[in-house]
Amino acid sequence: MTVKAILATILTDELTRRGMSSLTRSDCEEIVERLTELELTLAAREISNKREP
Repeated sequence: MTVKAILATILTDELTRRGMSSLTRSDCEEIVERLTELELTLAAREISNKREP
């Protein structure tokens, strides 16, 4: 799954979960925070996988 597809899925899920058709500024900030955490987790996993024989 591509990064764009993952982001689209996350945003769609967030909208559905919140019962909304648009996002407020605070909603966007929360989603960006979650995506940043996800990005860092994936980067750490990638680095860890490269170090393992």
